[in-house]
Amino acid sequence: MARLMAVAETVMLQSAETEKESQKMRAALYAPPKGMTRAELRRKRPPGMALTSMQAEALAAQLAAEDAQLMKGRSG
Repeated sequence: MARLMAVAETVMLQSAETEKESQKMRAALYAPPKGMTRAELRRKRPPGMALTSMQAEALAAQLAAEDAQLMKGRSG
């Protein structure tokens, strides 16, 4: 996907007739969505990424159990 985006960017920038136009296109391409500052984008989590304390505890317990199982296999 990253390669496809790089190719698309290159093609788009090649259509610019001047360096100034190229810089303008690049700035528009990498600008944050309208209405959001860069700081807001950094703070915002993707949907579904927040865990409740119960979910975090369950995940920690699951990881501890998997870790114990892996360590048991190494020592045997």
